[in-house]
Amino acid sequence: MKRALALLAIFLVIAAAILPGPVWAAGGWHHGHHGGHGGWWWPAALIGGLALGAVTIATAPLWALAPPPPAAYPPVVVEAPSAAYVQPVYSTSPGSYQQAPGYARPEPPPFQREVVYADGRYLLFGDGVRHAWQWVWVPAAAPPPPPPPPR
Repeated sequence: MKRALALLAIFLVIAAAILPGPVWAAGGWHHGHHGGHGGWWWPAALIGGLALGAVTIATAPLWALAPPPPAAYPPVVVEAPSAAYVQPVYSTSPGSYQQAPGYARPEPPPFQREVVYADGRYLLFGDGVRHAWQWVWVPAAAPPPPPPPPR
């Protein structure tokens, strides 16, 4: 019911906003002729009254008109019998246990720190955390000179 009244109110407000458009495009009420009278105020009062009434009904506290809910009875209280207390039994001290083995951080997997070519090699320095990675080119040693010719 509230939804229907709210939709009616919205429709009336939108209609009141849209309908005067064609009238003003034709020159206003009475085609632009403004006589010596103050105008006709009755349609505005009617539409405003309908809109105000629709909003009032849509937002009225309808719950106040509903019958009261049935009386609820208090919940039944059930008491359980008290628990019997038994003296604790103390045993001898627990046996000894071996200490768990210590934890050692596993070694990181090995990775290639050297790439060898015929004319030299690249060496990787750093660990990527404390020191940045750095590849360094190391040229191969020059081959030894040829042996002297036999005499």
